[in-house]
Amino acid sequence: MKELTRAEEQIIQVLWFLGKAFVKDIIERLPSPKPAYNTVSTIVRILEKKGFVGHEAIGKTHLYRPLVAKEDYTQAFLKRFVKNYFDDSYQELVSFFAKDRNLTVSELEEILAALGEEIRKQKEEE
Repeated sequence: MKELTRAEEQIIQVLWFLGKAFVKDIIERLPSPKPAYNTVSTIVRILEKKGFVGHEAIGKTHLYRPLVAKEDYTQAFLKRFVKNYFDDSYQELVSFFAKDRNLTVSELEEILAALGEEIRKQKEEE
């Protein structure tokens, strides 16, 4: 799956949230300062060429919708991130967060509980 620029990710995030939208709807959901209509329209067309967005012609305008699920992109992004920054090791990623002093004890306990639950589920499947 192709990597997206920050601007492309911002646009696809809006489309994932809205489900489908016209360019003007996308602009409304973007933070200020709002980009120009032509800028957003160009980015949406780039997303279309990359296979992330499709459209339906309605008169002279287009109604855009995401073709790639947020979960699919997130999984591909995370795999790429772990490969590039943590030597392709999810263990290194978890260890990094465990050592992060910005996490509270409560947050660490929640992560540990989520990991424990996943371990339990995987053992049941064996």
